[in-house]
Amino acid sequence: MSELLLLLLFSSMASSSASSDDDFVYAGCSQPKYDAASLYQSNLDALFASLANSAAFSSYANFTSAAARGTPAAYGLFQCRGDVAVSECAACVHSCLSQLSALCPSAAGAFVQLRGCYLRYGNDSFLGKPDTSVLYKKCASPSAGGGHGDDESGMQLSMRDAALAALQTSRGGSYRVGAAGEVKAVAQCVGDQSANQCDECTAAAVARLREVCGLAGAGDAYLGKCYVRYSSEGVDTSHDDHGEFIC
Repeated sequence: MSELLLLLLFSSMASSSASSDDDFVYAGCSQPKYDAASLYQSNLDALFASLANSAAFSSYANFTSAAARGTPAAYGLFQCRGDVAVSECAACVHSCLSQLSALCPSAAGAFVQLRGCYLRYGNDSFLGKPDTSVLYKKCASPSAGGGHGDDESGMQLSMRDAALAALQTSRGGSYRVGAAGEVKAVAQCVGDQSANQCDECTAAAVARLREVCGLAGAGDAYLGKCYVRYSSEGVDTSHDDHGEFIC
């Protein structure tokens, strides 16, 4: 992931009263560029068409496009959040593709994370490889959520830790949900990860949230191949206008 230049952009929806699957979270672009008239562009065109077509009937897919000989293959994948309907998944993936040209023009590799889906492409074979590097984290403002006294603060932390722990004991596949009291948590690994890789990535994301979010009532941690989010009743991170890339 070190070859990608991370971009921090804020969604215009960040302060809205309700979040959307199309809400922007973050994006990253490779520093190397490609010529628009190159054979690699042909591979990308074929890759993007495959991703868009597959999103109409699947929540995850990966492809390798190497139709143009004598040029690097283009690798790509998309994944929608586990609770997103297929019709909404297709719309989200199309939104990713439409934003890429503006976010990362002519970038040899890039990724974009929306609230409801994720898309990545590049000329390096990243498929199936684990990646627990922290790309982006966000905690709700300290004034949002959390208790006003030691007892209430301790109860809030206990509920958060229990909800996060449920994600690590779950064996429900790459999309996992946990809850304790008023705290809900969700985790998802990219579909190219094995069960063990998913467990390791989820554990790393949970550890990061516990380390950095303190008494915050909500937090997000996005790693290279998974993410974990938690929220409390009436508190999430969609109304906070700042997040942090960890490069």
